[in-house]
Amino acid sequence: MKNKQQNNGSGFSSFIAALCIVIYLFALVQAAVRLYLSIEDYRVIAGNEFTNVRNTAVSAGSQGFMDDRFIQTMNNALLSSKAIEALIISGPNEEYAFEKQKGRAILWVNNSPRFINRLSFSNVTYYDPLPINNIRNANIKAVANAFNYDDISRILRETLLLILVGFAISFFTMLLQILIGGKTQEKNFAPIQTPTNTSSPPQTNAPQQTIDYVPIQEDMTSPIDLEPLEPKGLYSSRSNIGWEEYTKERLDAEIHRCASTEKDLTFIVIELATEINDTAFKAMTEDASTILSSKDMLFEYGSRGIYAILPGTDLGSGIAKSEKFHQKVIQNNPECDPNIGLTSRSGRLINADRLMFESKEALLRAKKDHTTSIIAFKSDPEKYRAFIANQN
Repeated sequence: MKNKQQNNGSGFSSFIAALCIVIYLFALVQAAVRLYLSIEDYRVIAGNEFTNVRNTAVSAGSQGFMDDRFIQTMNNALLSSKAIEALIISGPNEEYAFEKQKGRAILWVNNSPRFINRLSFSNVTYYDPLPINNIRNANIKAVANAFNYDDISRILRETLLLILVGFAISFFTMLLQILIGGKTQEKNFAPIQTPTNTSSPPQTNAPQQTIDYVPIQEDMTSPIDLEPLEPKGLYSSRSNIGWEEYTKERLDAEIHRCASTEKDLTFIVIELATEINDTAFKAMTEDASTILSSKDMLFEYGSRGIYAILPGTDLGSGIAKSEKFHQKVIQNNPECDPNIGLTSRSGRLINADRLMFESKEALLRAKKDHTTSIIAFKSDPEKYRAFIANQN
């Protein structure tokens, strides 16, 4: 189920990524096409306007070339055009300049007007002779803008809007995945803060946390695998407690015995933050046999940990003993700071694999939690029975 959810999430992420890429590509392509078409349309408009201005110059010039009426007519024709920016009209003796904005398009060189080269001006040459009666060597030249700035501005705004839509989709998708991903991860152990059982023994001031556990089907493989030494004899010479390999067999036996007498059982896994020498480790196991359980109920866990089986002990009492043991270890070896995960049978028909899995999950949570070193899984027997019934 978990892998299926991860695959679904990965597929959804890939789809959103592909969708955003399509949006970005579409935004860029449509912008390039629209800009090109806008420039081409504006070039056609400029050509038509130049033809109209030239015809106006011929008509006005036939009634009086370069008189006040002609100059006013040409200024009006220039102002009424969208693309044409300036005109230069040549006569028999001199040249005349007409501009929409003085000094923007025309530069005077030796009393002769010249068009200024600007990137915003079209590179198309607009030039025609003026066939006006009795006027020789009359011609008209014009310079036009290459862009319609209103169209370009609109295209760029709409393109930016498309890109922002793509960014918004990717951002909210990432936010949704973070939220859903966190909930999906928490769903594996459904943690809910609950008050400590008031019927349990008095608690110490050591940090502790109890978590309700809704059971789900999981791979029972231990989350922490360490290659053990070959066991010889009942107890390890390093720690003077049981070998790790014997834990599951003894835990199954104690679960069966407690179930037959309707007693509870708590299982604890402890792991130190740092490695310690054999002498200090053996001293710690002696404290464990005094505080947690008898020596034959303690087993090594990796190179710096302990399994503890507490028959006839409920979760509240197990937490209290864990707190006392935690304080003892900190007192003797402050740098060790053991993390502790525990769980209990709680009236369930359960096996050793399940209890070991739950306690190790609690241990992993304790190692990640910066506020407490002790975390317990408090299971709901009714939900667990419903879960087992569904599995069958």
